[in-house]
Amino acid sequence: MWIEYLTAKNLQVAEMWKNTFEAEGLATKILPFGDITSWGERVEFKIYVPKGREHVADEILRKL
Repeated sequence: MWIEYLTAKNLQVAEMWKNTFEAEGLATKILPFGDITSWGERVEFKIYVPKGREHVADEILRKL
């Protein structure tokens, strides 16, 4: 089960957060906001982390 953790303004920012979390060992998913068939690089993206692991994401952000 995944839980929404952050919203990124575009694909590039979403991938940056995904890479940051995964470099610390936290699995991450990114999905476009709204209809997946109409996504593009400039659409907002939601960043998801596993449910119950939000505290790990919080700790990673705190270290930045």
